[in-house]
Amino acid sequence: MDAREKVAVNIRRLRVARGVSQEAFAVDAGVDRTYMSRIERRMENPTVTVLERIAAALGVEIAALFADPGPEGETPPSLPAGRKRRKAG
Repeated sequence: MDAREKVAVNIRRLRVARGVSQEAFAVDAGVDRTYMSRIERRMENPTVTVLERIAAALGVEIAALFADPGPEGETPPSLPAGRKRRKAG
């Protein structure tokens, strides 16, 4: 597993574990949502500055993004799709 794949898997794993949508997380990290999507899909090589913002938004040290995700290093399942409905009244 190369560094870009480790970063992608760890970002998604940590984000999903916190139950945060990709869109909300991108706002927290100050990164465009489509760019965040491309990072998680291993299509981008984020700069150290972007990785620092992502790590801060996740509440982890930047080194955690490069950690070996272990044998279960598969991409975590997606969160439920769609926006939450507002309650009437």
